[in-house]
Amino acid sequence: MKEETGKRRALGMGLEQLFNTEMLDFDKVEKEIVSETPKDEIVQIDINELMSNPYQPRKVFDDEALQELSLSIKEHGVFQPIIVKKSVKGYNIIAGERRVKASKLAGLTKIPAIVRDFTDDEMMQVALLENLQREDLTAIEEAKAYKKIIESLRLTQDELARRLGKSRSHITNMLGLLRLPLNVQDMVLHGKISMGHARVLSKLESQDQIKELADKVINDNLSVRDLEKITEATSFTRNMPVKKAPKNKEYKYAEDAMQDKLGTKVSISGNKIKISFATKEDLNRILEILSINVE
Repeated sequence: MKEETGKRRALGMGLEQLFNTEMLDFDKVEKEIVSETPKDEIVQIDINELMSNPYQPRKVFDDEALQELSLSIKEHGVFQPIIVKKSVKGYNIIAGERRVKASKLAGLTKIPAIVRDFTDDEMMQVALLENLQREDLTAIEEAKAYKKIIESLRLTQDELARRLGKSRSHITNMLGLLRLPLNVQDMVLHGKISMGHARVLSKLESQDQIKELADKVINDNLSVRDLEKITEATSFTRNMPVKKAPKNKEYKYAEDAMQDKLGTKVSISGNKIKISFATKEDLNRILEILSINVE
C-alpha cells in the first residue's frame, strides 16, 4: 500500500507540473512517467482489453499516417509504452491511442503499457494536451479541446494562448467555430470545408445563411477569398463588428491564412514575412508544421 501511495504521489507531482506551469508540455511529463517507471512495471496488455479514453478529442484518424506507423511498429516494435488506467471491463487508454490503432494494423495482439490511477479530470486533460501538442487535429477537434481545457483549468483565452505558445487571435478564432451549426462543424471535421472558410462563416449571425453558404462552398468550389467577397454584402449580418484592414494591408488575407495554419502572429510588409514564436519549443512546432527538418 505504501509503495502504491508513492507511485500516486509521483504521478500527481508530474501532473501538477503539467497543468500549473507557464507552458503546458505533455511530452516532458510523459517521458518522466516512462523513465521513472521500473522496467518490471511495464506490462504487456492484450490489445482487445483496451478502450479509448472517453475524453479523447480526436474523432478522425489519418489512415495513411496510421499505415506508416504500423509499418514502423512491424519493423521496430512499439517505441514507447502507452499509459492506461484500469477500468471495470479492461483498460482506458490515457496516452498512445495512435500506437494502439497502428499496432492492431501491424497484427500485434499485445502492447507494452504503464498502468496508472488517473482521475477523470486528469484523463480528460492529458488526452486533450497529448492531441493538441502531438497530433494534427481538425479545426473543430482543436476548438473543442481548447474549450474543455479553458473550462477544466479555469483559464482565460489569454492564459491558454500563452501556455500553449499560440496567439490569442488563434484561440479566439478557433473557439468561434463552435458557434457554427452542427452540420457545418461536421463539414469542417471531415475536411469538406477548410478552416479559412469556417472562420469566415463563424462571423455571420444567421445560422440559415451559414448553412447555405457552406453548401455553396462545396458545390461551387469557392475559395476563401470568394467567400469573403460574398459575405461583404449588406444582406449578411455579422455577429461582431467588421474591422476594416488598413489600405497598406494588401496581404491581410495571406496573414490570416498563415496565422490560422501556424497558430501564431504573422505580419507581411516590405516583401518580408515575420513569424512570431514564444519559445524554442514553439519555434520547433512551427518548423514541423512547415515540414522543415533541422539537424
